[in-house]
Amino acid sequence: MFGDAYEYLMSMYAANAGKSGGEFFTPQEVSELLVELTLIDFNNENKDVRRKIGKVYDPCCGSGSLLLKYAKLNEGVKFYGQEINLTTYNLARINMFLHNIGYDKFDIKLGDTLLDPKHNDDKPFDAIVSNPPYSTKWEGKSNPLLANDERFHVTQLAPKGKADFAFVLHILHNLSSSGTAAIVMFPGTLYRDHAEQDIRKYLVDNVNVVDSVIQLPDNLFFGTSISTCIIVLRKNKNNNDNANGILFVDASKEFVKSGIKNKLTNANIKKIVDTIRFKKEVTYFSKLVSREEVKNKNYNLSVNTYVEKEDTSEKIDIKLLNMQIKEIVAKIEKLRKEIDEIVLELEE
Repeated sequence: MFGDAYEYLMSMYAANAGKSGGEFFTPQEVSELLVELTLIDFNNENKDVRRKIGKVYDPCCGSGSLLLKYAKLNEGVKFYGQEINLTTYNLARINMFLHNIGYDKFDIKLGDTLLDPKHNDDKPFDAIVSNPPYSTKWEGKSNPLLANDERFHVTQLAPKGKADFAFVLHILHNLSSSGTAAIVMFPGTLYRDHAEQDIRKYLVDNVNVVDSVIQLPDNLFFGTSISTCIIVLRKNKNNNDNANGILFVDASKEFVKSGIKNKLTNANIKKIVDTIRFKKEVTYFSKLVSREEVKNKNYNLSVNTYVEKEDTSEKIDIKLLNMQIKEIVAKIEKLRKEIDEIVLELEE
């Protein structure tokens, strides 16, 4: 009860805190979607059975609300997180206690995840969920130690001004061999060139871990109106029938208005999760794309590159329109003649 009240107060604060609100709080319905995606048991014939999770991790845990979604869905889970901001770190710890999570069941650390990861001895994790800061700055190539870091040496370093893929590689490194990760991403990371393209190539070709990419509606998050994406990574994808495919889902229309923001409903979440779970192809909504096709598109992982948009524009009957124009022109000519006749009569 106290935990739910605390989360409600945090959501209200985030909604009114402007840009800073999104730095520590992920909307609850987005959190639910991320968690449900990591609980899909792709290797179980009974797809309705959720995976059992022992350890869950969020490298940018904010207030911890995203991690706590597992407490309601998966018993016996242990929570791991890291947060760079001292105040938000304390919020996360309070949040755990108010949700009756015992001190021995969570391990939230303070620090910079990319430069000073605190959970090296706790990995690997069965599920990782995260909403990292979008295109934040990091040291990148200016720190020579990072080029040899076991998390990043496998491909190019993420650009100094855009750390998005540094978080992705950190997450992949900490994921168990049977684990699933669901990460909120800034859309530009899915198609930008240079180092980010090389990292996408590594994820698609070298390790084949990209399971699916989901385009979310815009205006879901506090502090920004941009439309974000979710990328789902799986270490054991090669054991699946769809090993060479990536499912792209356009969920940009899956929302209802809630005040000034958009919101995912339970039905929206179920539709997205079921589409991923059963690898459904639905016209104008989802498409299973081969890795070869992704390669031919320069490893572009943007959903709108592969899922055709439905044409909702009004269909125009050209023949009917021409007939109507001719009728209007004829009426104008008739009116002109009538006006000319009236003018002549007045002149006489």
